[in-house]
Amino acid sequence: MRLGEKFLSGGSEASLFLLGQNRRGNWVVQEQGGRRGGLFVSRAAALKYALFENGNRPELVVAMPGHLELDLSVNAFPAAAAPAPAVADLPLAA
Repeated sequence: MRLGEKFLSGGSEASLFLLGQNRRGNWVVQEQGGRRGGLFVSRAAALKYALFENGNRPELVVAMPGHLELDLSVNAFPAAAAPAPAVADLPLAA
């Protein structure tokens, strides 16, 4: 971010954005916290929005495999607040 620039949201911190396609083929961008996002007709438009919203930081845009459905509800990412399990707690692959 350059001196004097502001995020569209007015915030001062860059956020992680998820980028993918929904079941209908539309491109979806959603902030990990679920507060911002949108549907787009092209990947380029979705990526442009994500970069604009996070202060042009491509390392904070993650392409999601599979389907990504837009959900801007309060409970969109309840697991984001929960701590990740320790590696020792994960089951071993068979």
